[in-house]
Amino acid sequence: MTRKIFWKKPISSLLDASSGDKSLKRVLGPGGLLLMGIGAIIGAGIFILTGIASANYSGPALIISFMVAGAACLFTALCYAEFATMVPVAGSAYTYSYVTLGEIWAWIIGWDLVLEYLVIVAAVSVGWSGYIVHVFMTLGLYLPPALINPFGLNGGAINLPAVLIIASITALLVKGARESSNFNAVIVTIKVAVILIFLMIGVNYINPTNYTPFMPYGWSGVFKGAAIIFFAYIGFDAITTAAEEVKKPQRTIPLAIVGSLIISSILYIAVAAVLNGMVPYFEFKTTAAPVAYALEKVGIRWADIIVSVGALCGITSVLLVNMFGQTRIFFAMSRDGLLPKTFSKVHKNFKTPINGIILVGAVASVLAAFLPLNDIVELVNIGTLAAFTIVSAAVIVLRRQRPDIERPFKCPFVPLVLAAAIVFCLFLITQLPTVTHLRFLVWLLIGLAVYYFYGRRRSNLTSKHSS
Repeated sequence: MTRKIFWKKPISSLLDASSGDKSLKRVLGPGGLLLMGIGAIIGAGIFILTGIASANYSGPALIISFMVAGAACLFTALCYAEFATMVPVAGSAYTYSYVTLGEIWAWIIGWDLVLEYLVIVAAVSVGWSGYIVHVFMTLGLYLPPALINPFGLNGGAINLPAVLIIASITALLVKGARESSNFNAVIVTIKVAVILIFLMIGVNYINPTNYTPFMPYGWSGVFKGAAIIFFAYIGFDAITTAAEEVKKPQRTIPLAIVGSLIISSILYIAVAAVLNGMVPYFEFKTTAAPVAYALEKVGIRWADIIVSVGALCGITSVLLVNMFGQTRIFFAMSRDGLLPKTFSKVHKNFKTPINGIILVGAVASVLAAFLPLNDIVELVNIGTLAAFTIVSAAVIVLRRQRPDIERPFKCPFVPLVLAAAIVFCLFLITQLPTVTHLRFLVWLLIGLAVYYFYGRRRSNLTSKHSS
C-alpha cells in the first residue's frame, strides 16, 4: 500500500492521453490566454477585497500588502511556467505533482485545487451579487433582503443573484473554450477601461489626510492583509489548467502567466492608492462594493454607475476563468481514474467535459447561496498557498530526478526563486486565522478518506501495475 501511493505517472503517458479520444481541442492563442489571465486576476481583488483588506487589516498600507502578495505570486508563477511548458496538459499543479511526487501527493493537491476553485467561484459570485444589488438600488429598485443575502444574514434566505450568475457561466462553459475565450476578451476590455476611468477620476479627489495613519494595524496587519488579498492574484493558476487547449504552449503560456501578473499588479497597486486616498480606510467596513462606494462618497454618481457595470464585467470574467479551471482539474483527475470516469466524458459536439462543468456549477451555486463572503475568502487562500508551495518544491524535485527532460522555459535563478516562493507562501499561511487552518485540515482529512476508499482502488496506475 505504502509503495503504491507514491507511484508516479510517466510524462510520456500524460502526453499520450492529451492526444487521444479524451483530449481537449487546442484553440487558444497568446492574446486569448493573456486576456484569460487578466480576466482571472483582475476583478475580485479590485472590486471586492480592497475594501475588506483595507478596513480590517492593512489600512492605507494596502499598497504594500499588494506588493507582498504580488511578489509571492511572481516567484510561484515562474515555477508554474516551467511545468506548464514541459507538460502542456490539463490539470495544473495536480498533474505536476503526479509526475514528480507521486499519486498520494497528486491527490492531495488535486483535492486542494477542488476546494480552491469551488470556493473562488462561490466567493466571487457573492461579490457579483453585491454589485448588481448596488446597481439596482442606484436605479431606485430594491430587491427583497430574503433573496440577496445568505440564510441567517440580514434577513436573508438565499443569495439568488449569485446562483443565477453561476448558472449562466455554467451554460457558457458547456459551449466550449473558444466561445468562453471570446466572451472573456470582451468583458476584460470593458473592465480595464472602467478601472482606468476610475483612476483618472479618483486621483482628483485624493485627500492626503486619509493616508494617516498609514499602518493603523502595524506590520502585522499589512502581512495579514497580504494573506487575505492573495486571493486576488491567484488567477494565473487558471492559465495552466488550460494548457491542453493552448496552441504553441511552450511559448504562449510563460508570456501569458508573467504578462497577466505584471499588468494586474500595476492596476491593483494604483487602485489601492487612489481608493484609500478618497475615503478613510475604516469606512469600507460597511460595504461589499468599495470602488462604487468611494465614488458615491465624493458625489460622482454617474461614474458610480459606470464603475459598477465595469465591476460586474470584471467579476464575471473571474467567475468564467476560475470555473473553467475547476472543470479541467476534475477532468484530469477523472481521466486518471481518481474520480468517476463520467467527469472526463467529453461532449461529442462541444468537446468540453460537460458532466464536470454541470457538477461544479451546482456545488458552487449551493455555496454561494448560503455562505457569507469573509469565511469563503479565507478558506480559499490557504488552499491556494498550499498548492503553490508544493508546486515550487516539485520543480526542484523534478530537476534532480529528470535533468534530461526538455524544458522549453526554465525558471531563472534556481534555487533562490523556488526558495523565495516557498518561504513567502508558508509565511502567508501563518498569517491566516487558526479557524481557517482547522477547516482546511478537515477538508484534507475528508479527501484522504475519499482517496482511500475510492481513488487508490480505481487509479489507472494501480490498474496498469496490477496487469
